[in-house]
Amino acid sequence: MSLIALGVTGGIGAYKAVEVCRGLQIHGHDVVAVMTRSAARFVGPLTFEAITRRAVITSQWKFGMNADIEHVAIADAIALLLVAPCTANVIGKFAHGIADDFLTSLYLATRAPVLLAPSMNSNMLVHDAVQRNLHTLAARGVRCVEPGDGYLACGWIGKGRLAEPAEIVAAAVAMLAPVDSALSGRRVVVTAGPTYEDIDPVRYLGNRSSGRMGFAIAAEAQRRGARVTLVAGPTGLEPPAAEEIVRVRSAAEMHTAVMRAAARADVVIMAAAVADYTPADPASRKVAKTDGPMTLTLRRTPDILADLARLPSRLSSGVPILVGFAAETDDAEARGREKRARKGIDLIVVNDVSRSDAGFEVATNAVTLIDAEGECAVPLQSKERVAAAILDRVEWFVRARTAPPVRA
Repeated sequence: MSLIALGVTGGIGAYKAVEVCRGLQIHGHDVVAVMTRSAARFVGPLTFEAITRRAVITSQWKFGMNADIEHVAIADAIALLLVAPCTANVIGKFAHGIADDFLTSLYLATRAPVLLAPSMNSNMLVHDAVQRNLHTLAARGVRCVEPGDGYLACGWIGKGRLAEPAEIVAAAVAMLAPVDSALSGRRVVVTAGPTYEDIDPVRYLGNRSSGRMGFAIAAEAQRRGARVTLVAGPTGLEPPAAEEIVRVRSAAEMHTAVMRAAARADVVIMAAAVADYTPADPASRKVAKTDGPMTLTLRRTPDILADLARLPSRLSSGVPILVGFAAETDDAEARGREKRARKGIDLIVVNDVSRSDAGFEVATNAVTLIDAEGECAVPLQSKERVAAAILDRVEWFVRARTAPPVRA
């Protein structure tokens, strides 16, 4: 039996937290409820006390001489911090390290995994500030149960309602399950983000990659016990925890970093959007604007996947396992199949970036996984869940091809 801290914040979905609490107990877990002052306006603390047989924590202040610092004591005791519902306000406080009540102090004090179930108005959910806060938390390893679509308390119909209690409970139970992963102890290299190819000291050629997909893969690999090296292009997102983080700017820098890291890797996942071309002769000073057209001569950048496929260890034993990405706008699967065969890689992840709800600059993705055995469509969902689906397939290759990891 594990002790779970159930944080309840001030939203209409607070009434569903009662059912979440009961569901956790049915799975054999003990629950301590932590309510914000606003949450208590929607559901009374007595309701949770009756279910949990524990005092509900509603205040940062505990009376009594020589009392334990309660948020620290609970932080050490819990196996999971679950916040359902989690408002935009609390998401923002978590992201920025604000500790002005018991729940936010508990978040900072605990080293237990954290699961959030956001609930808010549709426009609030998609606001850039909220999305950035969610991405910041995801980079720290915080996981989310995606809000559902439907009728909202404000009268709108859209995305933002609290996920169903059964879904929240299932996610919490899954997080508490022991991780038995073929990636445990393996060295995994993940690339993420764009590359910038300088035209002059002011201008550059770039692309729309945010790095979210690569960061989600790195975070999930780390959760599965892998020893992750993250090679990140220029991105405004906070990177997830990793054994090593290498910052690069250009395709040439990424090539150097990846080839160095791949020498000891079991798996290399090229999720970055690496430039195919770079200016042949970048200017050392800003190029002055003229009335006429500007002509750039471009040359090909190093083909990282092709060079990885020619590594001696790859040719002799098929290691490292190679995963590529193909961002396409038409005939995505056909182009993906051709690219996988041409590059000589194990798995390619194909996504149609012409969709507004998948690929670049959004938190969701829909991909097709293509390998020698066939194809598997991964439907539209959060990039964190897509990352899990990708690594599930990678684990199949690891089990089939590699020797037990060398722990050093």
